[in-house]
Parts: sequence; C-alpha cells; structure tokens
Amino acid sequence: MLEKTIIAQSPGRINLIGEHTDYNDGFVLPAAVAQKATFKLVKNGSEKIVNIQSENQGNRYSFALDNFKPIGNGWENYVMGVVHELQKIGAKLAGFDGVFGGDVPIGGGMSSSAALECSLAYGLNELFNLGLGKWEIIKACQMAEHNFVGIRCGIMDQFASVMGQKDHAMLLDCRSLEFKYIPCDFESYQLILLNTNVSHSLASSEYNTRRRECEIGVKILKEKFPTIKNLRDVSIQMLNEISAQLPDEIFRRCKHVILENQRVIAGTESLIQKDFSRLGQLIYQSHFSLQNDYEVSCEELDFLVDLTIGKDYILGSRMMGGGFGGCTLVLLEDQKVDQFINFAAEKYKNKFRINLTPYKVSIENGASVTSL
Repeated sequence: MLEKTIIAQSPGRINLIGEHTDYNDGFVLPAAVAQKATFKLVKNGSEKIVNIQSENQGNRYSFALDNFKPIGNGWENYVMGVVHELQKIGAKLAGFDGVFGGDVPIGGGMSSSAALECSLAYGLNELFNLGLGKWEIIKACQMAEHNFVGIRCGIMDQFASVMGQKDHAMLLDCRSLEFKYIPCDFESYQLILLNTNVSHSLASSEYNTRRRECEIGVKILKEKFPTIKNLRDVSIQMLNEISAQLPDEIFRRCKHVILENQRVIAGTESLIQKDFSRLGQLIYQSHFSLQNDYEVSCEELDFLVDLTIGKDYILGSRMMGGGFGGCTLVLLEDQKVDQFINFAAEKYKNKFRINLTPYKVSIENGASVTSL
C-alpha cells in the first residue's frame, strides 16, 4: 500500500507597519499574501533517514533524525531546524522524503524562510499525527531560526504565515500574543510591492546587531526606570529623560522602536476608520525612521521610496522587512498601479541596471494542508 502524500502550503507575508518591533515586545500589523511555500511530504519507510529536495534550486540534502547539526548557509538549516525543534517538544518522527518549492521571493522581505519553516512543520504535524496546535508550530519555527539559522527573529513572520485570514491584517501584541483581525478594504486604493532584487550581505549580521543595540538601551534605561522589561514599556519622554546617558546610536535605535509601536496603533486605527491618507503618512514616517534612526535601509530601497514622493495618487511607501534589500510597500490609487510600476521599473533599471519585480498584493489565508 502506497503511503499518502501530504501537501502543505504556507504563505509569505507583508507587514503594513511595525518593523523591528516584534523582538522588542511591541506591536505589528502583518497579513498573509498569495505567494506561498509548498512542501510535499511522504513517509519513506526508514526509521530515521530524511531526504529533502528543493525544486527551485535543484539540490538535495539528506540527514539522520538522530544525528544532524547546522551547516554553512542555506535552506538545509531551516529544514533541520524545524525537525530539531519539533523533536525537542516531543514529536515522534520517522524517515520521510520531502520536496519543496514556491513563489515567495528569497530575500524579498516577504519572509520566504518562515513560509518554508511553517509549511514543513504544518505538513509534518499532519504526516505523523503529532497533534500540535498552531501556536506550538509557530513557536517551534521561530526557535528553528534562532537555534539553527542564527537569526534571533521575532515571532511576527511565523505568526502571519500560519494565522493569516483572507482580506484581513492582524494586529499582534508580540508580548501577550493576543491578536485581532482587522478588515483590509482599501476601496479605490491598492497595495503593491516593488522587489529591488537585491539582498545585501549585511542583512543577517546587522539584524542581530540591532537586537543587541536595543538590549543595551533597555539595560541603561532600567537604571533609571527599573520596572521596564523592554522598549515596549518605554515612552519617548522617558527616553529623552536619559538621552545624555545613551550613545547616539543606541538612542536612535530605541527612538525608532518606541515611535514605531505608536505608528502601529495609529495605523491600525486609520485602517479601521478607512483614513488611508493618515495611514500613508504613517507608512512614510516608518520608512524615514528605518532609514535614519534604525539604519537598515539601503540605496535601492530609498531610491524607490523617493520615486513615490510628491505624487498625489500615492499615499505612502516604505521599505518592508529586516532591511538591506527586499521590497518596498506602496499604497496608491488602483487606477494608477500599472502606470507607476512601469515608471518605477524604468527609473530603477536606468539607475541600478537591475530589473524590478512588482507584486500586486492579495491578502490570503494562512497555512493549510491536504493529502493525496
């Protein structure tokens, strides 16, 4: 009798506003998108041998369930990381074969890594009847990135990939993990992504550096305000009060996180009230804060945002994701989308000799699984 094949899908995500706030116990406003990672999984009859193939890259990797460790850089660490974390929480796995692919752009700031992790975990949960809940899957995938990939990410990406709901963003409190769905009806406006198709080598190392810088800020702030736990608890007035004791760089990192949290709350209210002009202003403010205070933007991202300024049919634009490449997010009149994409693509190609990849955002459901 043939073993059943499990097909698990998990989407990439956008983040309307709230960048680098999740690992500071803050607020984020993500949504799942149409682009997905897909994992096909089947038991192979062995006790412990795992064979994985990447459709997109064409390479294979095998390892034993009782003997594996991180290797260099690559998708292999995401796969092994998920397996490692599932086993840590008691999952009983046996040998399996897997093939994965998808259309979430790698390095695009749409969290292709979380989509890969969550599709695998979701599929293994079904294949081996593990009985794991969605939050267990989310946290295991987050820890896979911490422990096997070496990126101390927050929980937003995995959360959005699993919990997404069609035509809704999600306001997530990254401390309590409470969240609520926010309807996304942009009426005569449309969200698009412009993928720079660059991913600078700084991205991973600087991500961890920013997290450490925030922790340094919290340590100094605690000397004056001992009850705080994270930047989530700090007001801009408190930050200004001890500005003389903070190195300028640390001050600016903290300032971004504190004000970005406020922008998430204000942006959510604007979305609910359909005050899209206000939402656009907040999106611009987010970008300039990420550019100047958090310093995670890059020339290509700034160029694309600058192209939007002063156009009355564009409400807002910003870099999205960890930074140093990936996509910009643009909120603009839907009738002007194709016109602006053509304009931006030409200007970008002339400037950088790189082709732009545009995406019209469609907000979709989170992870799902079927069997053959």
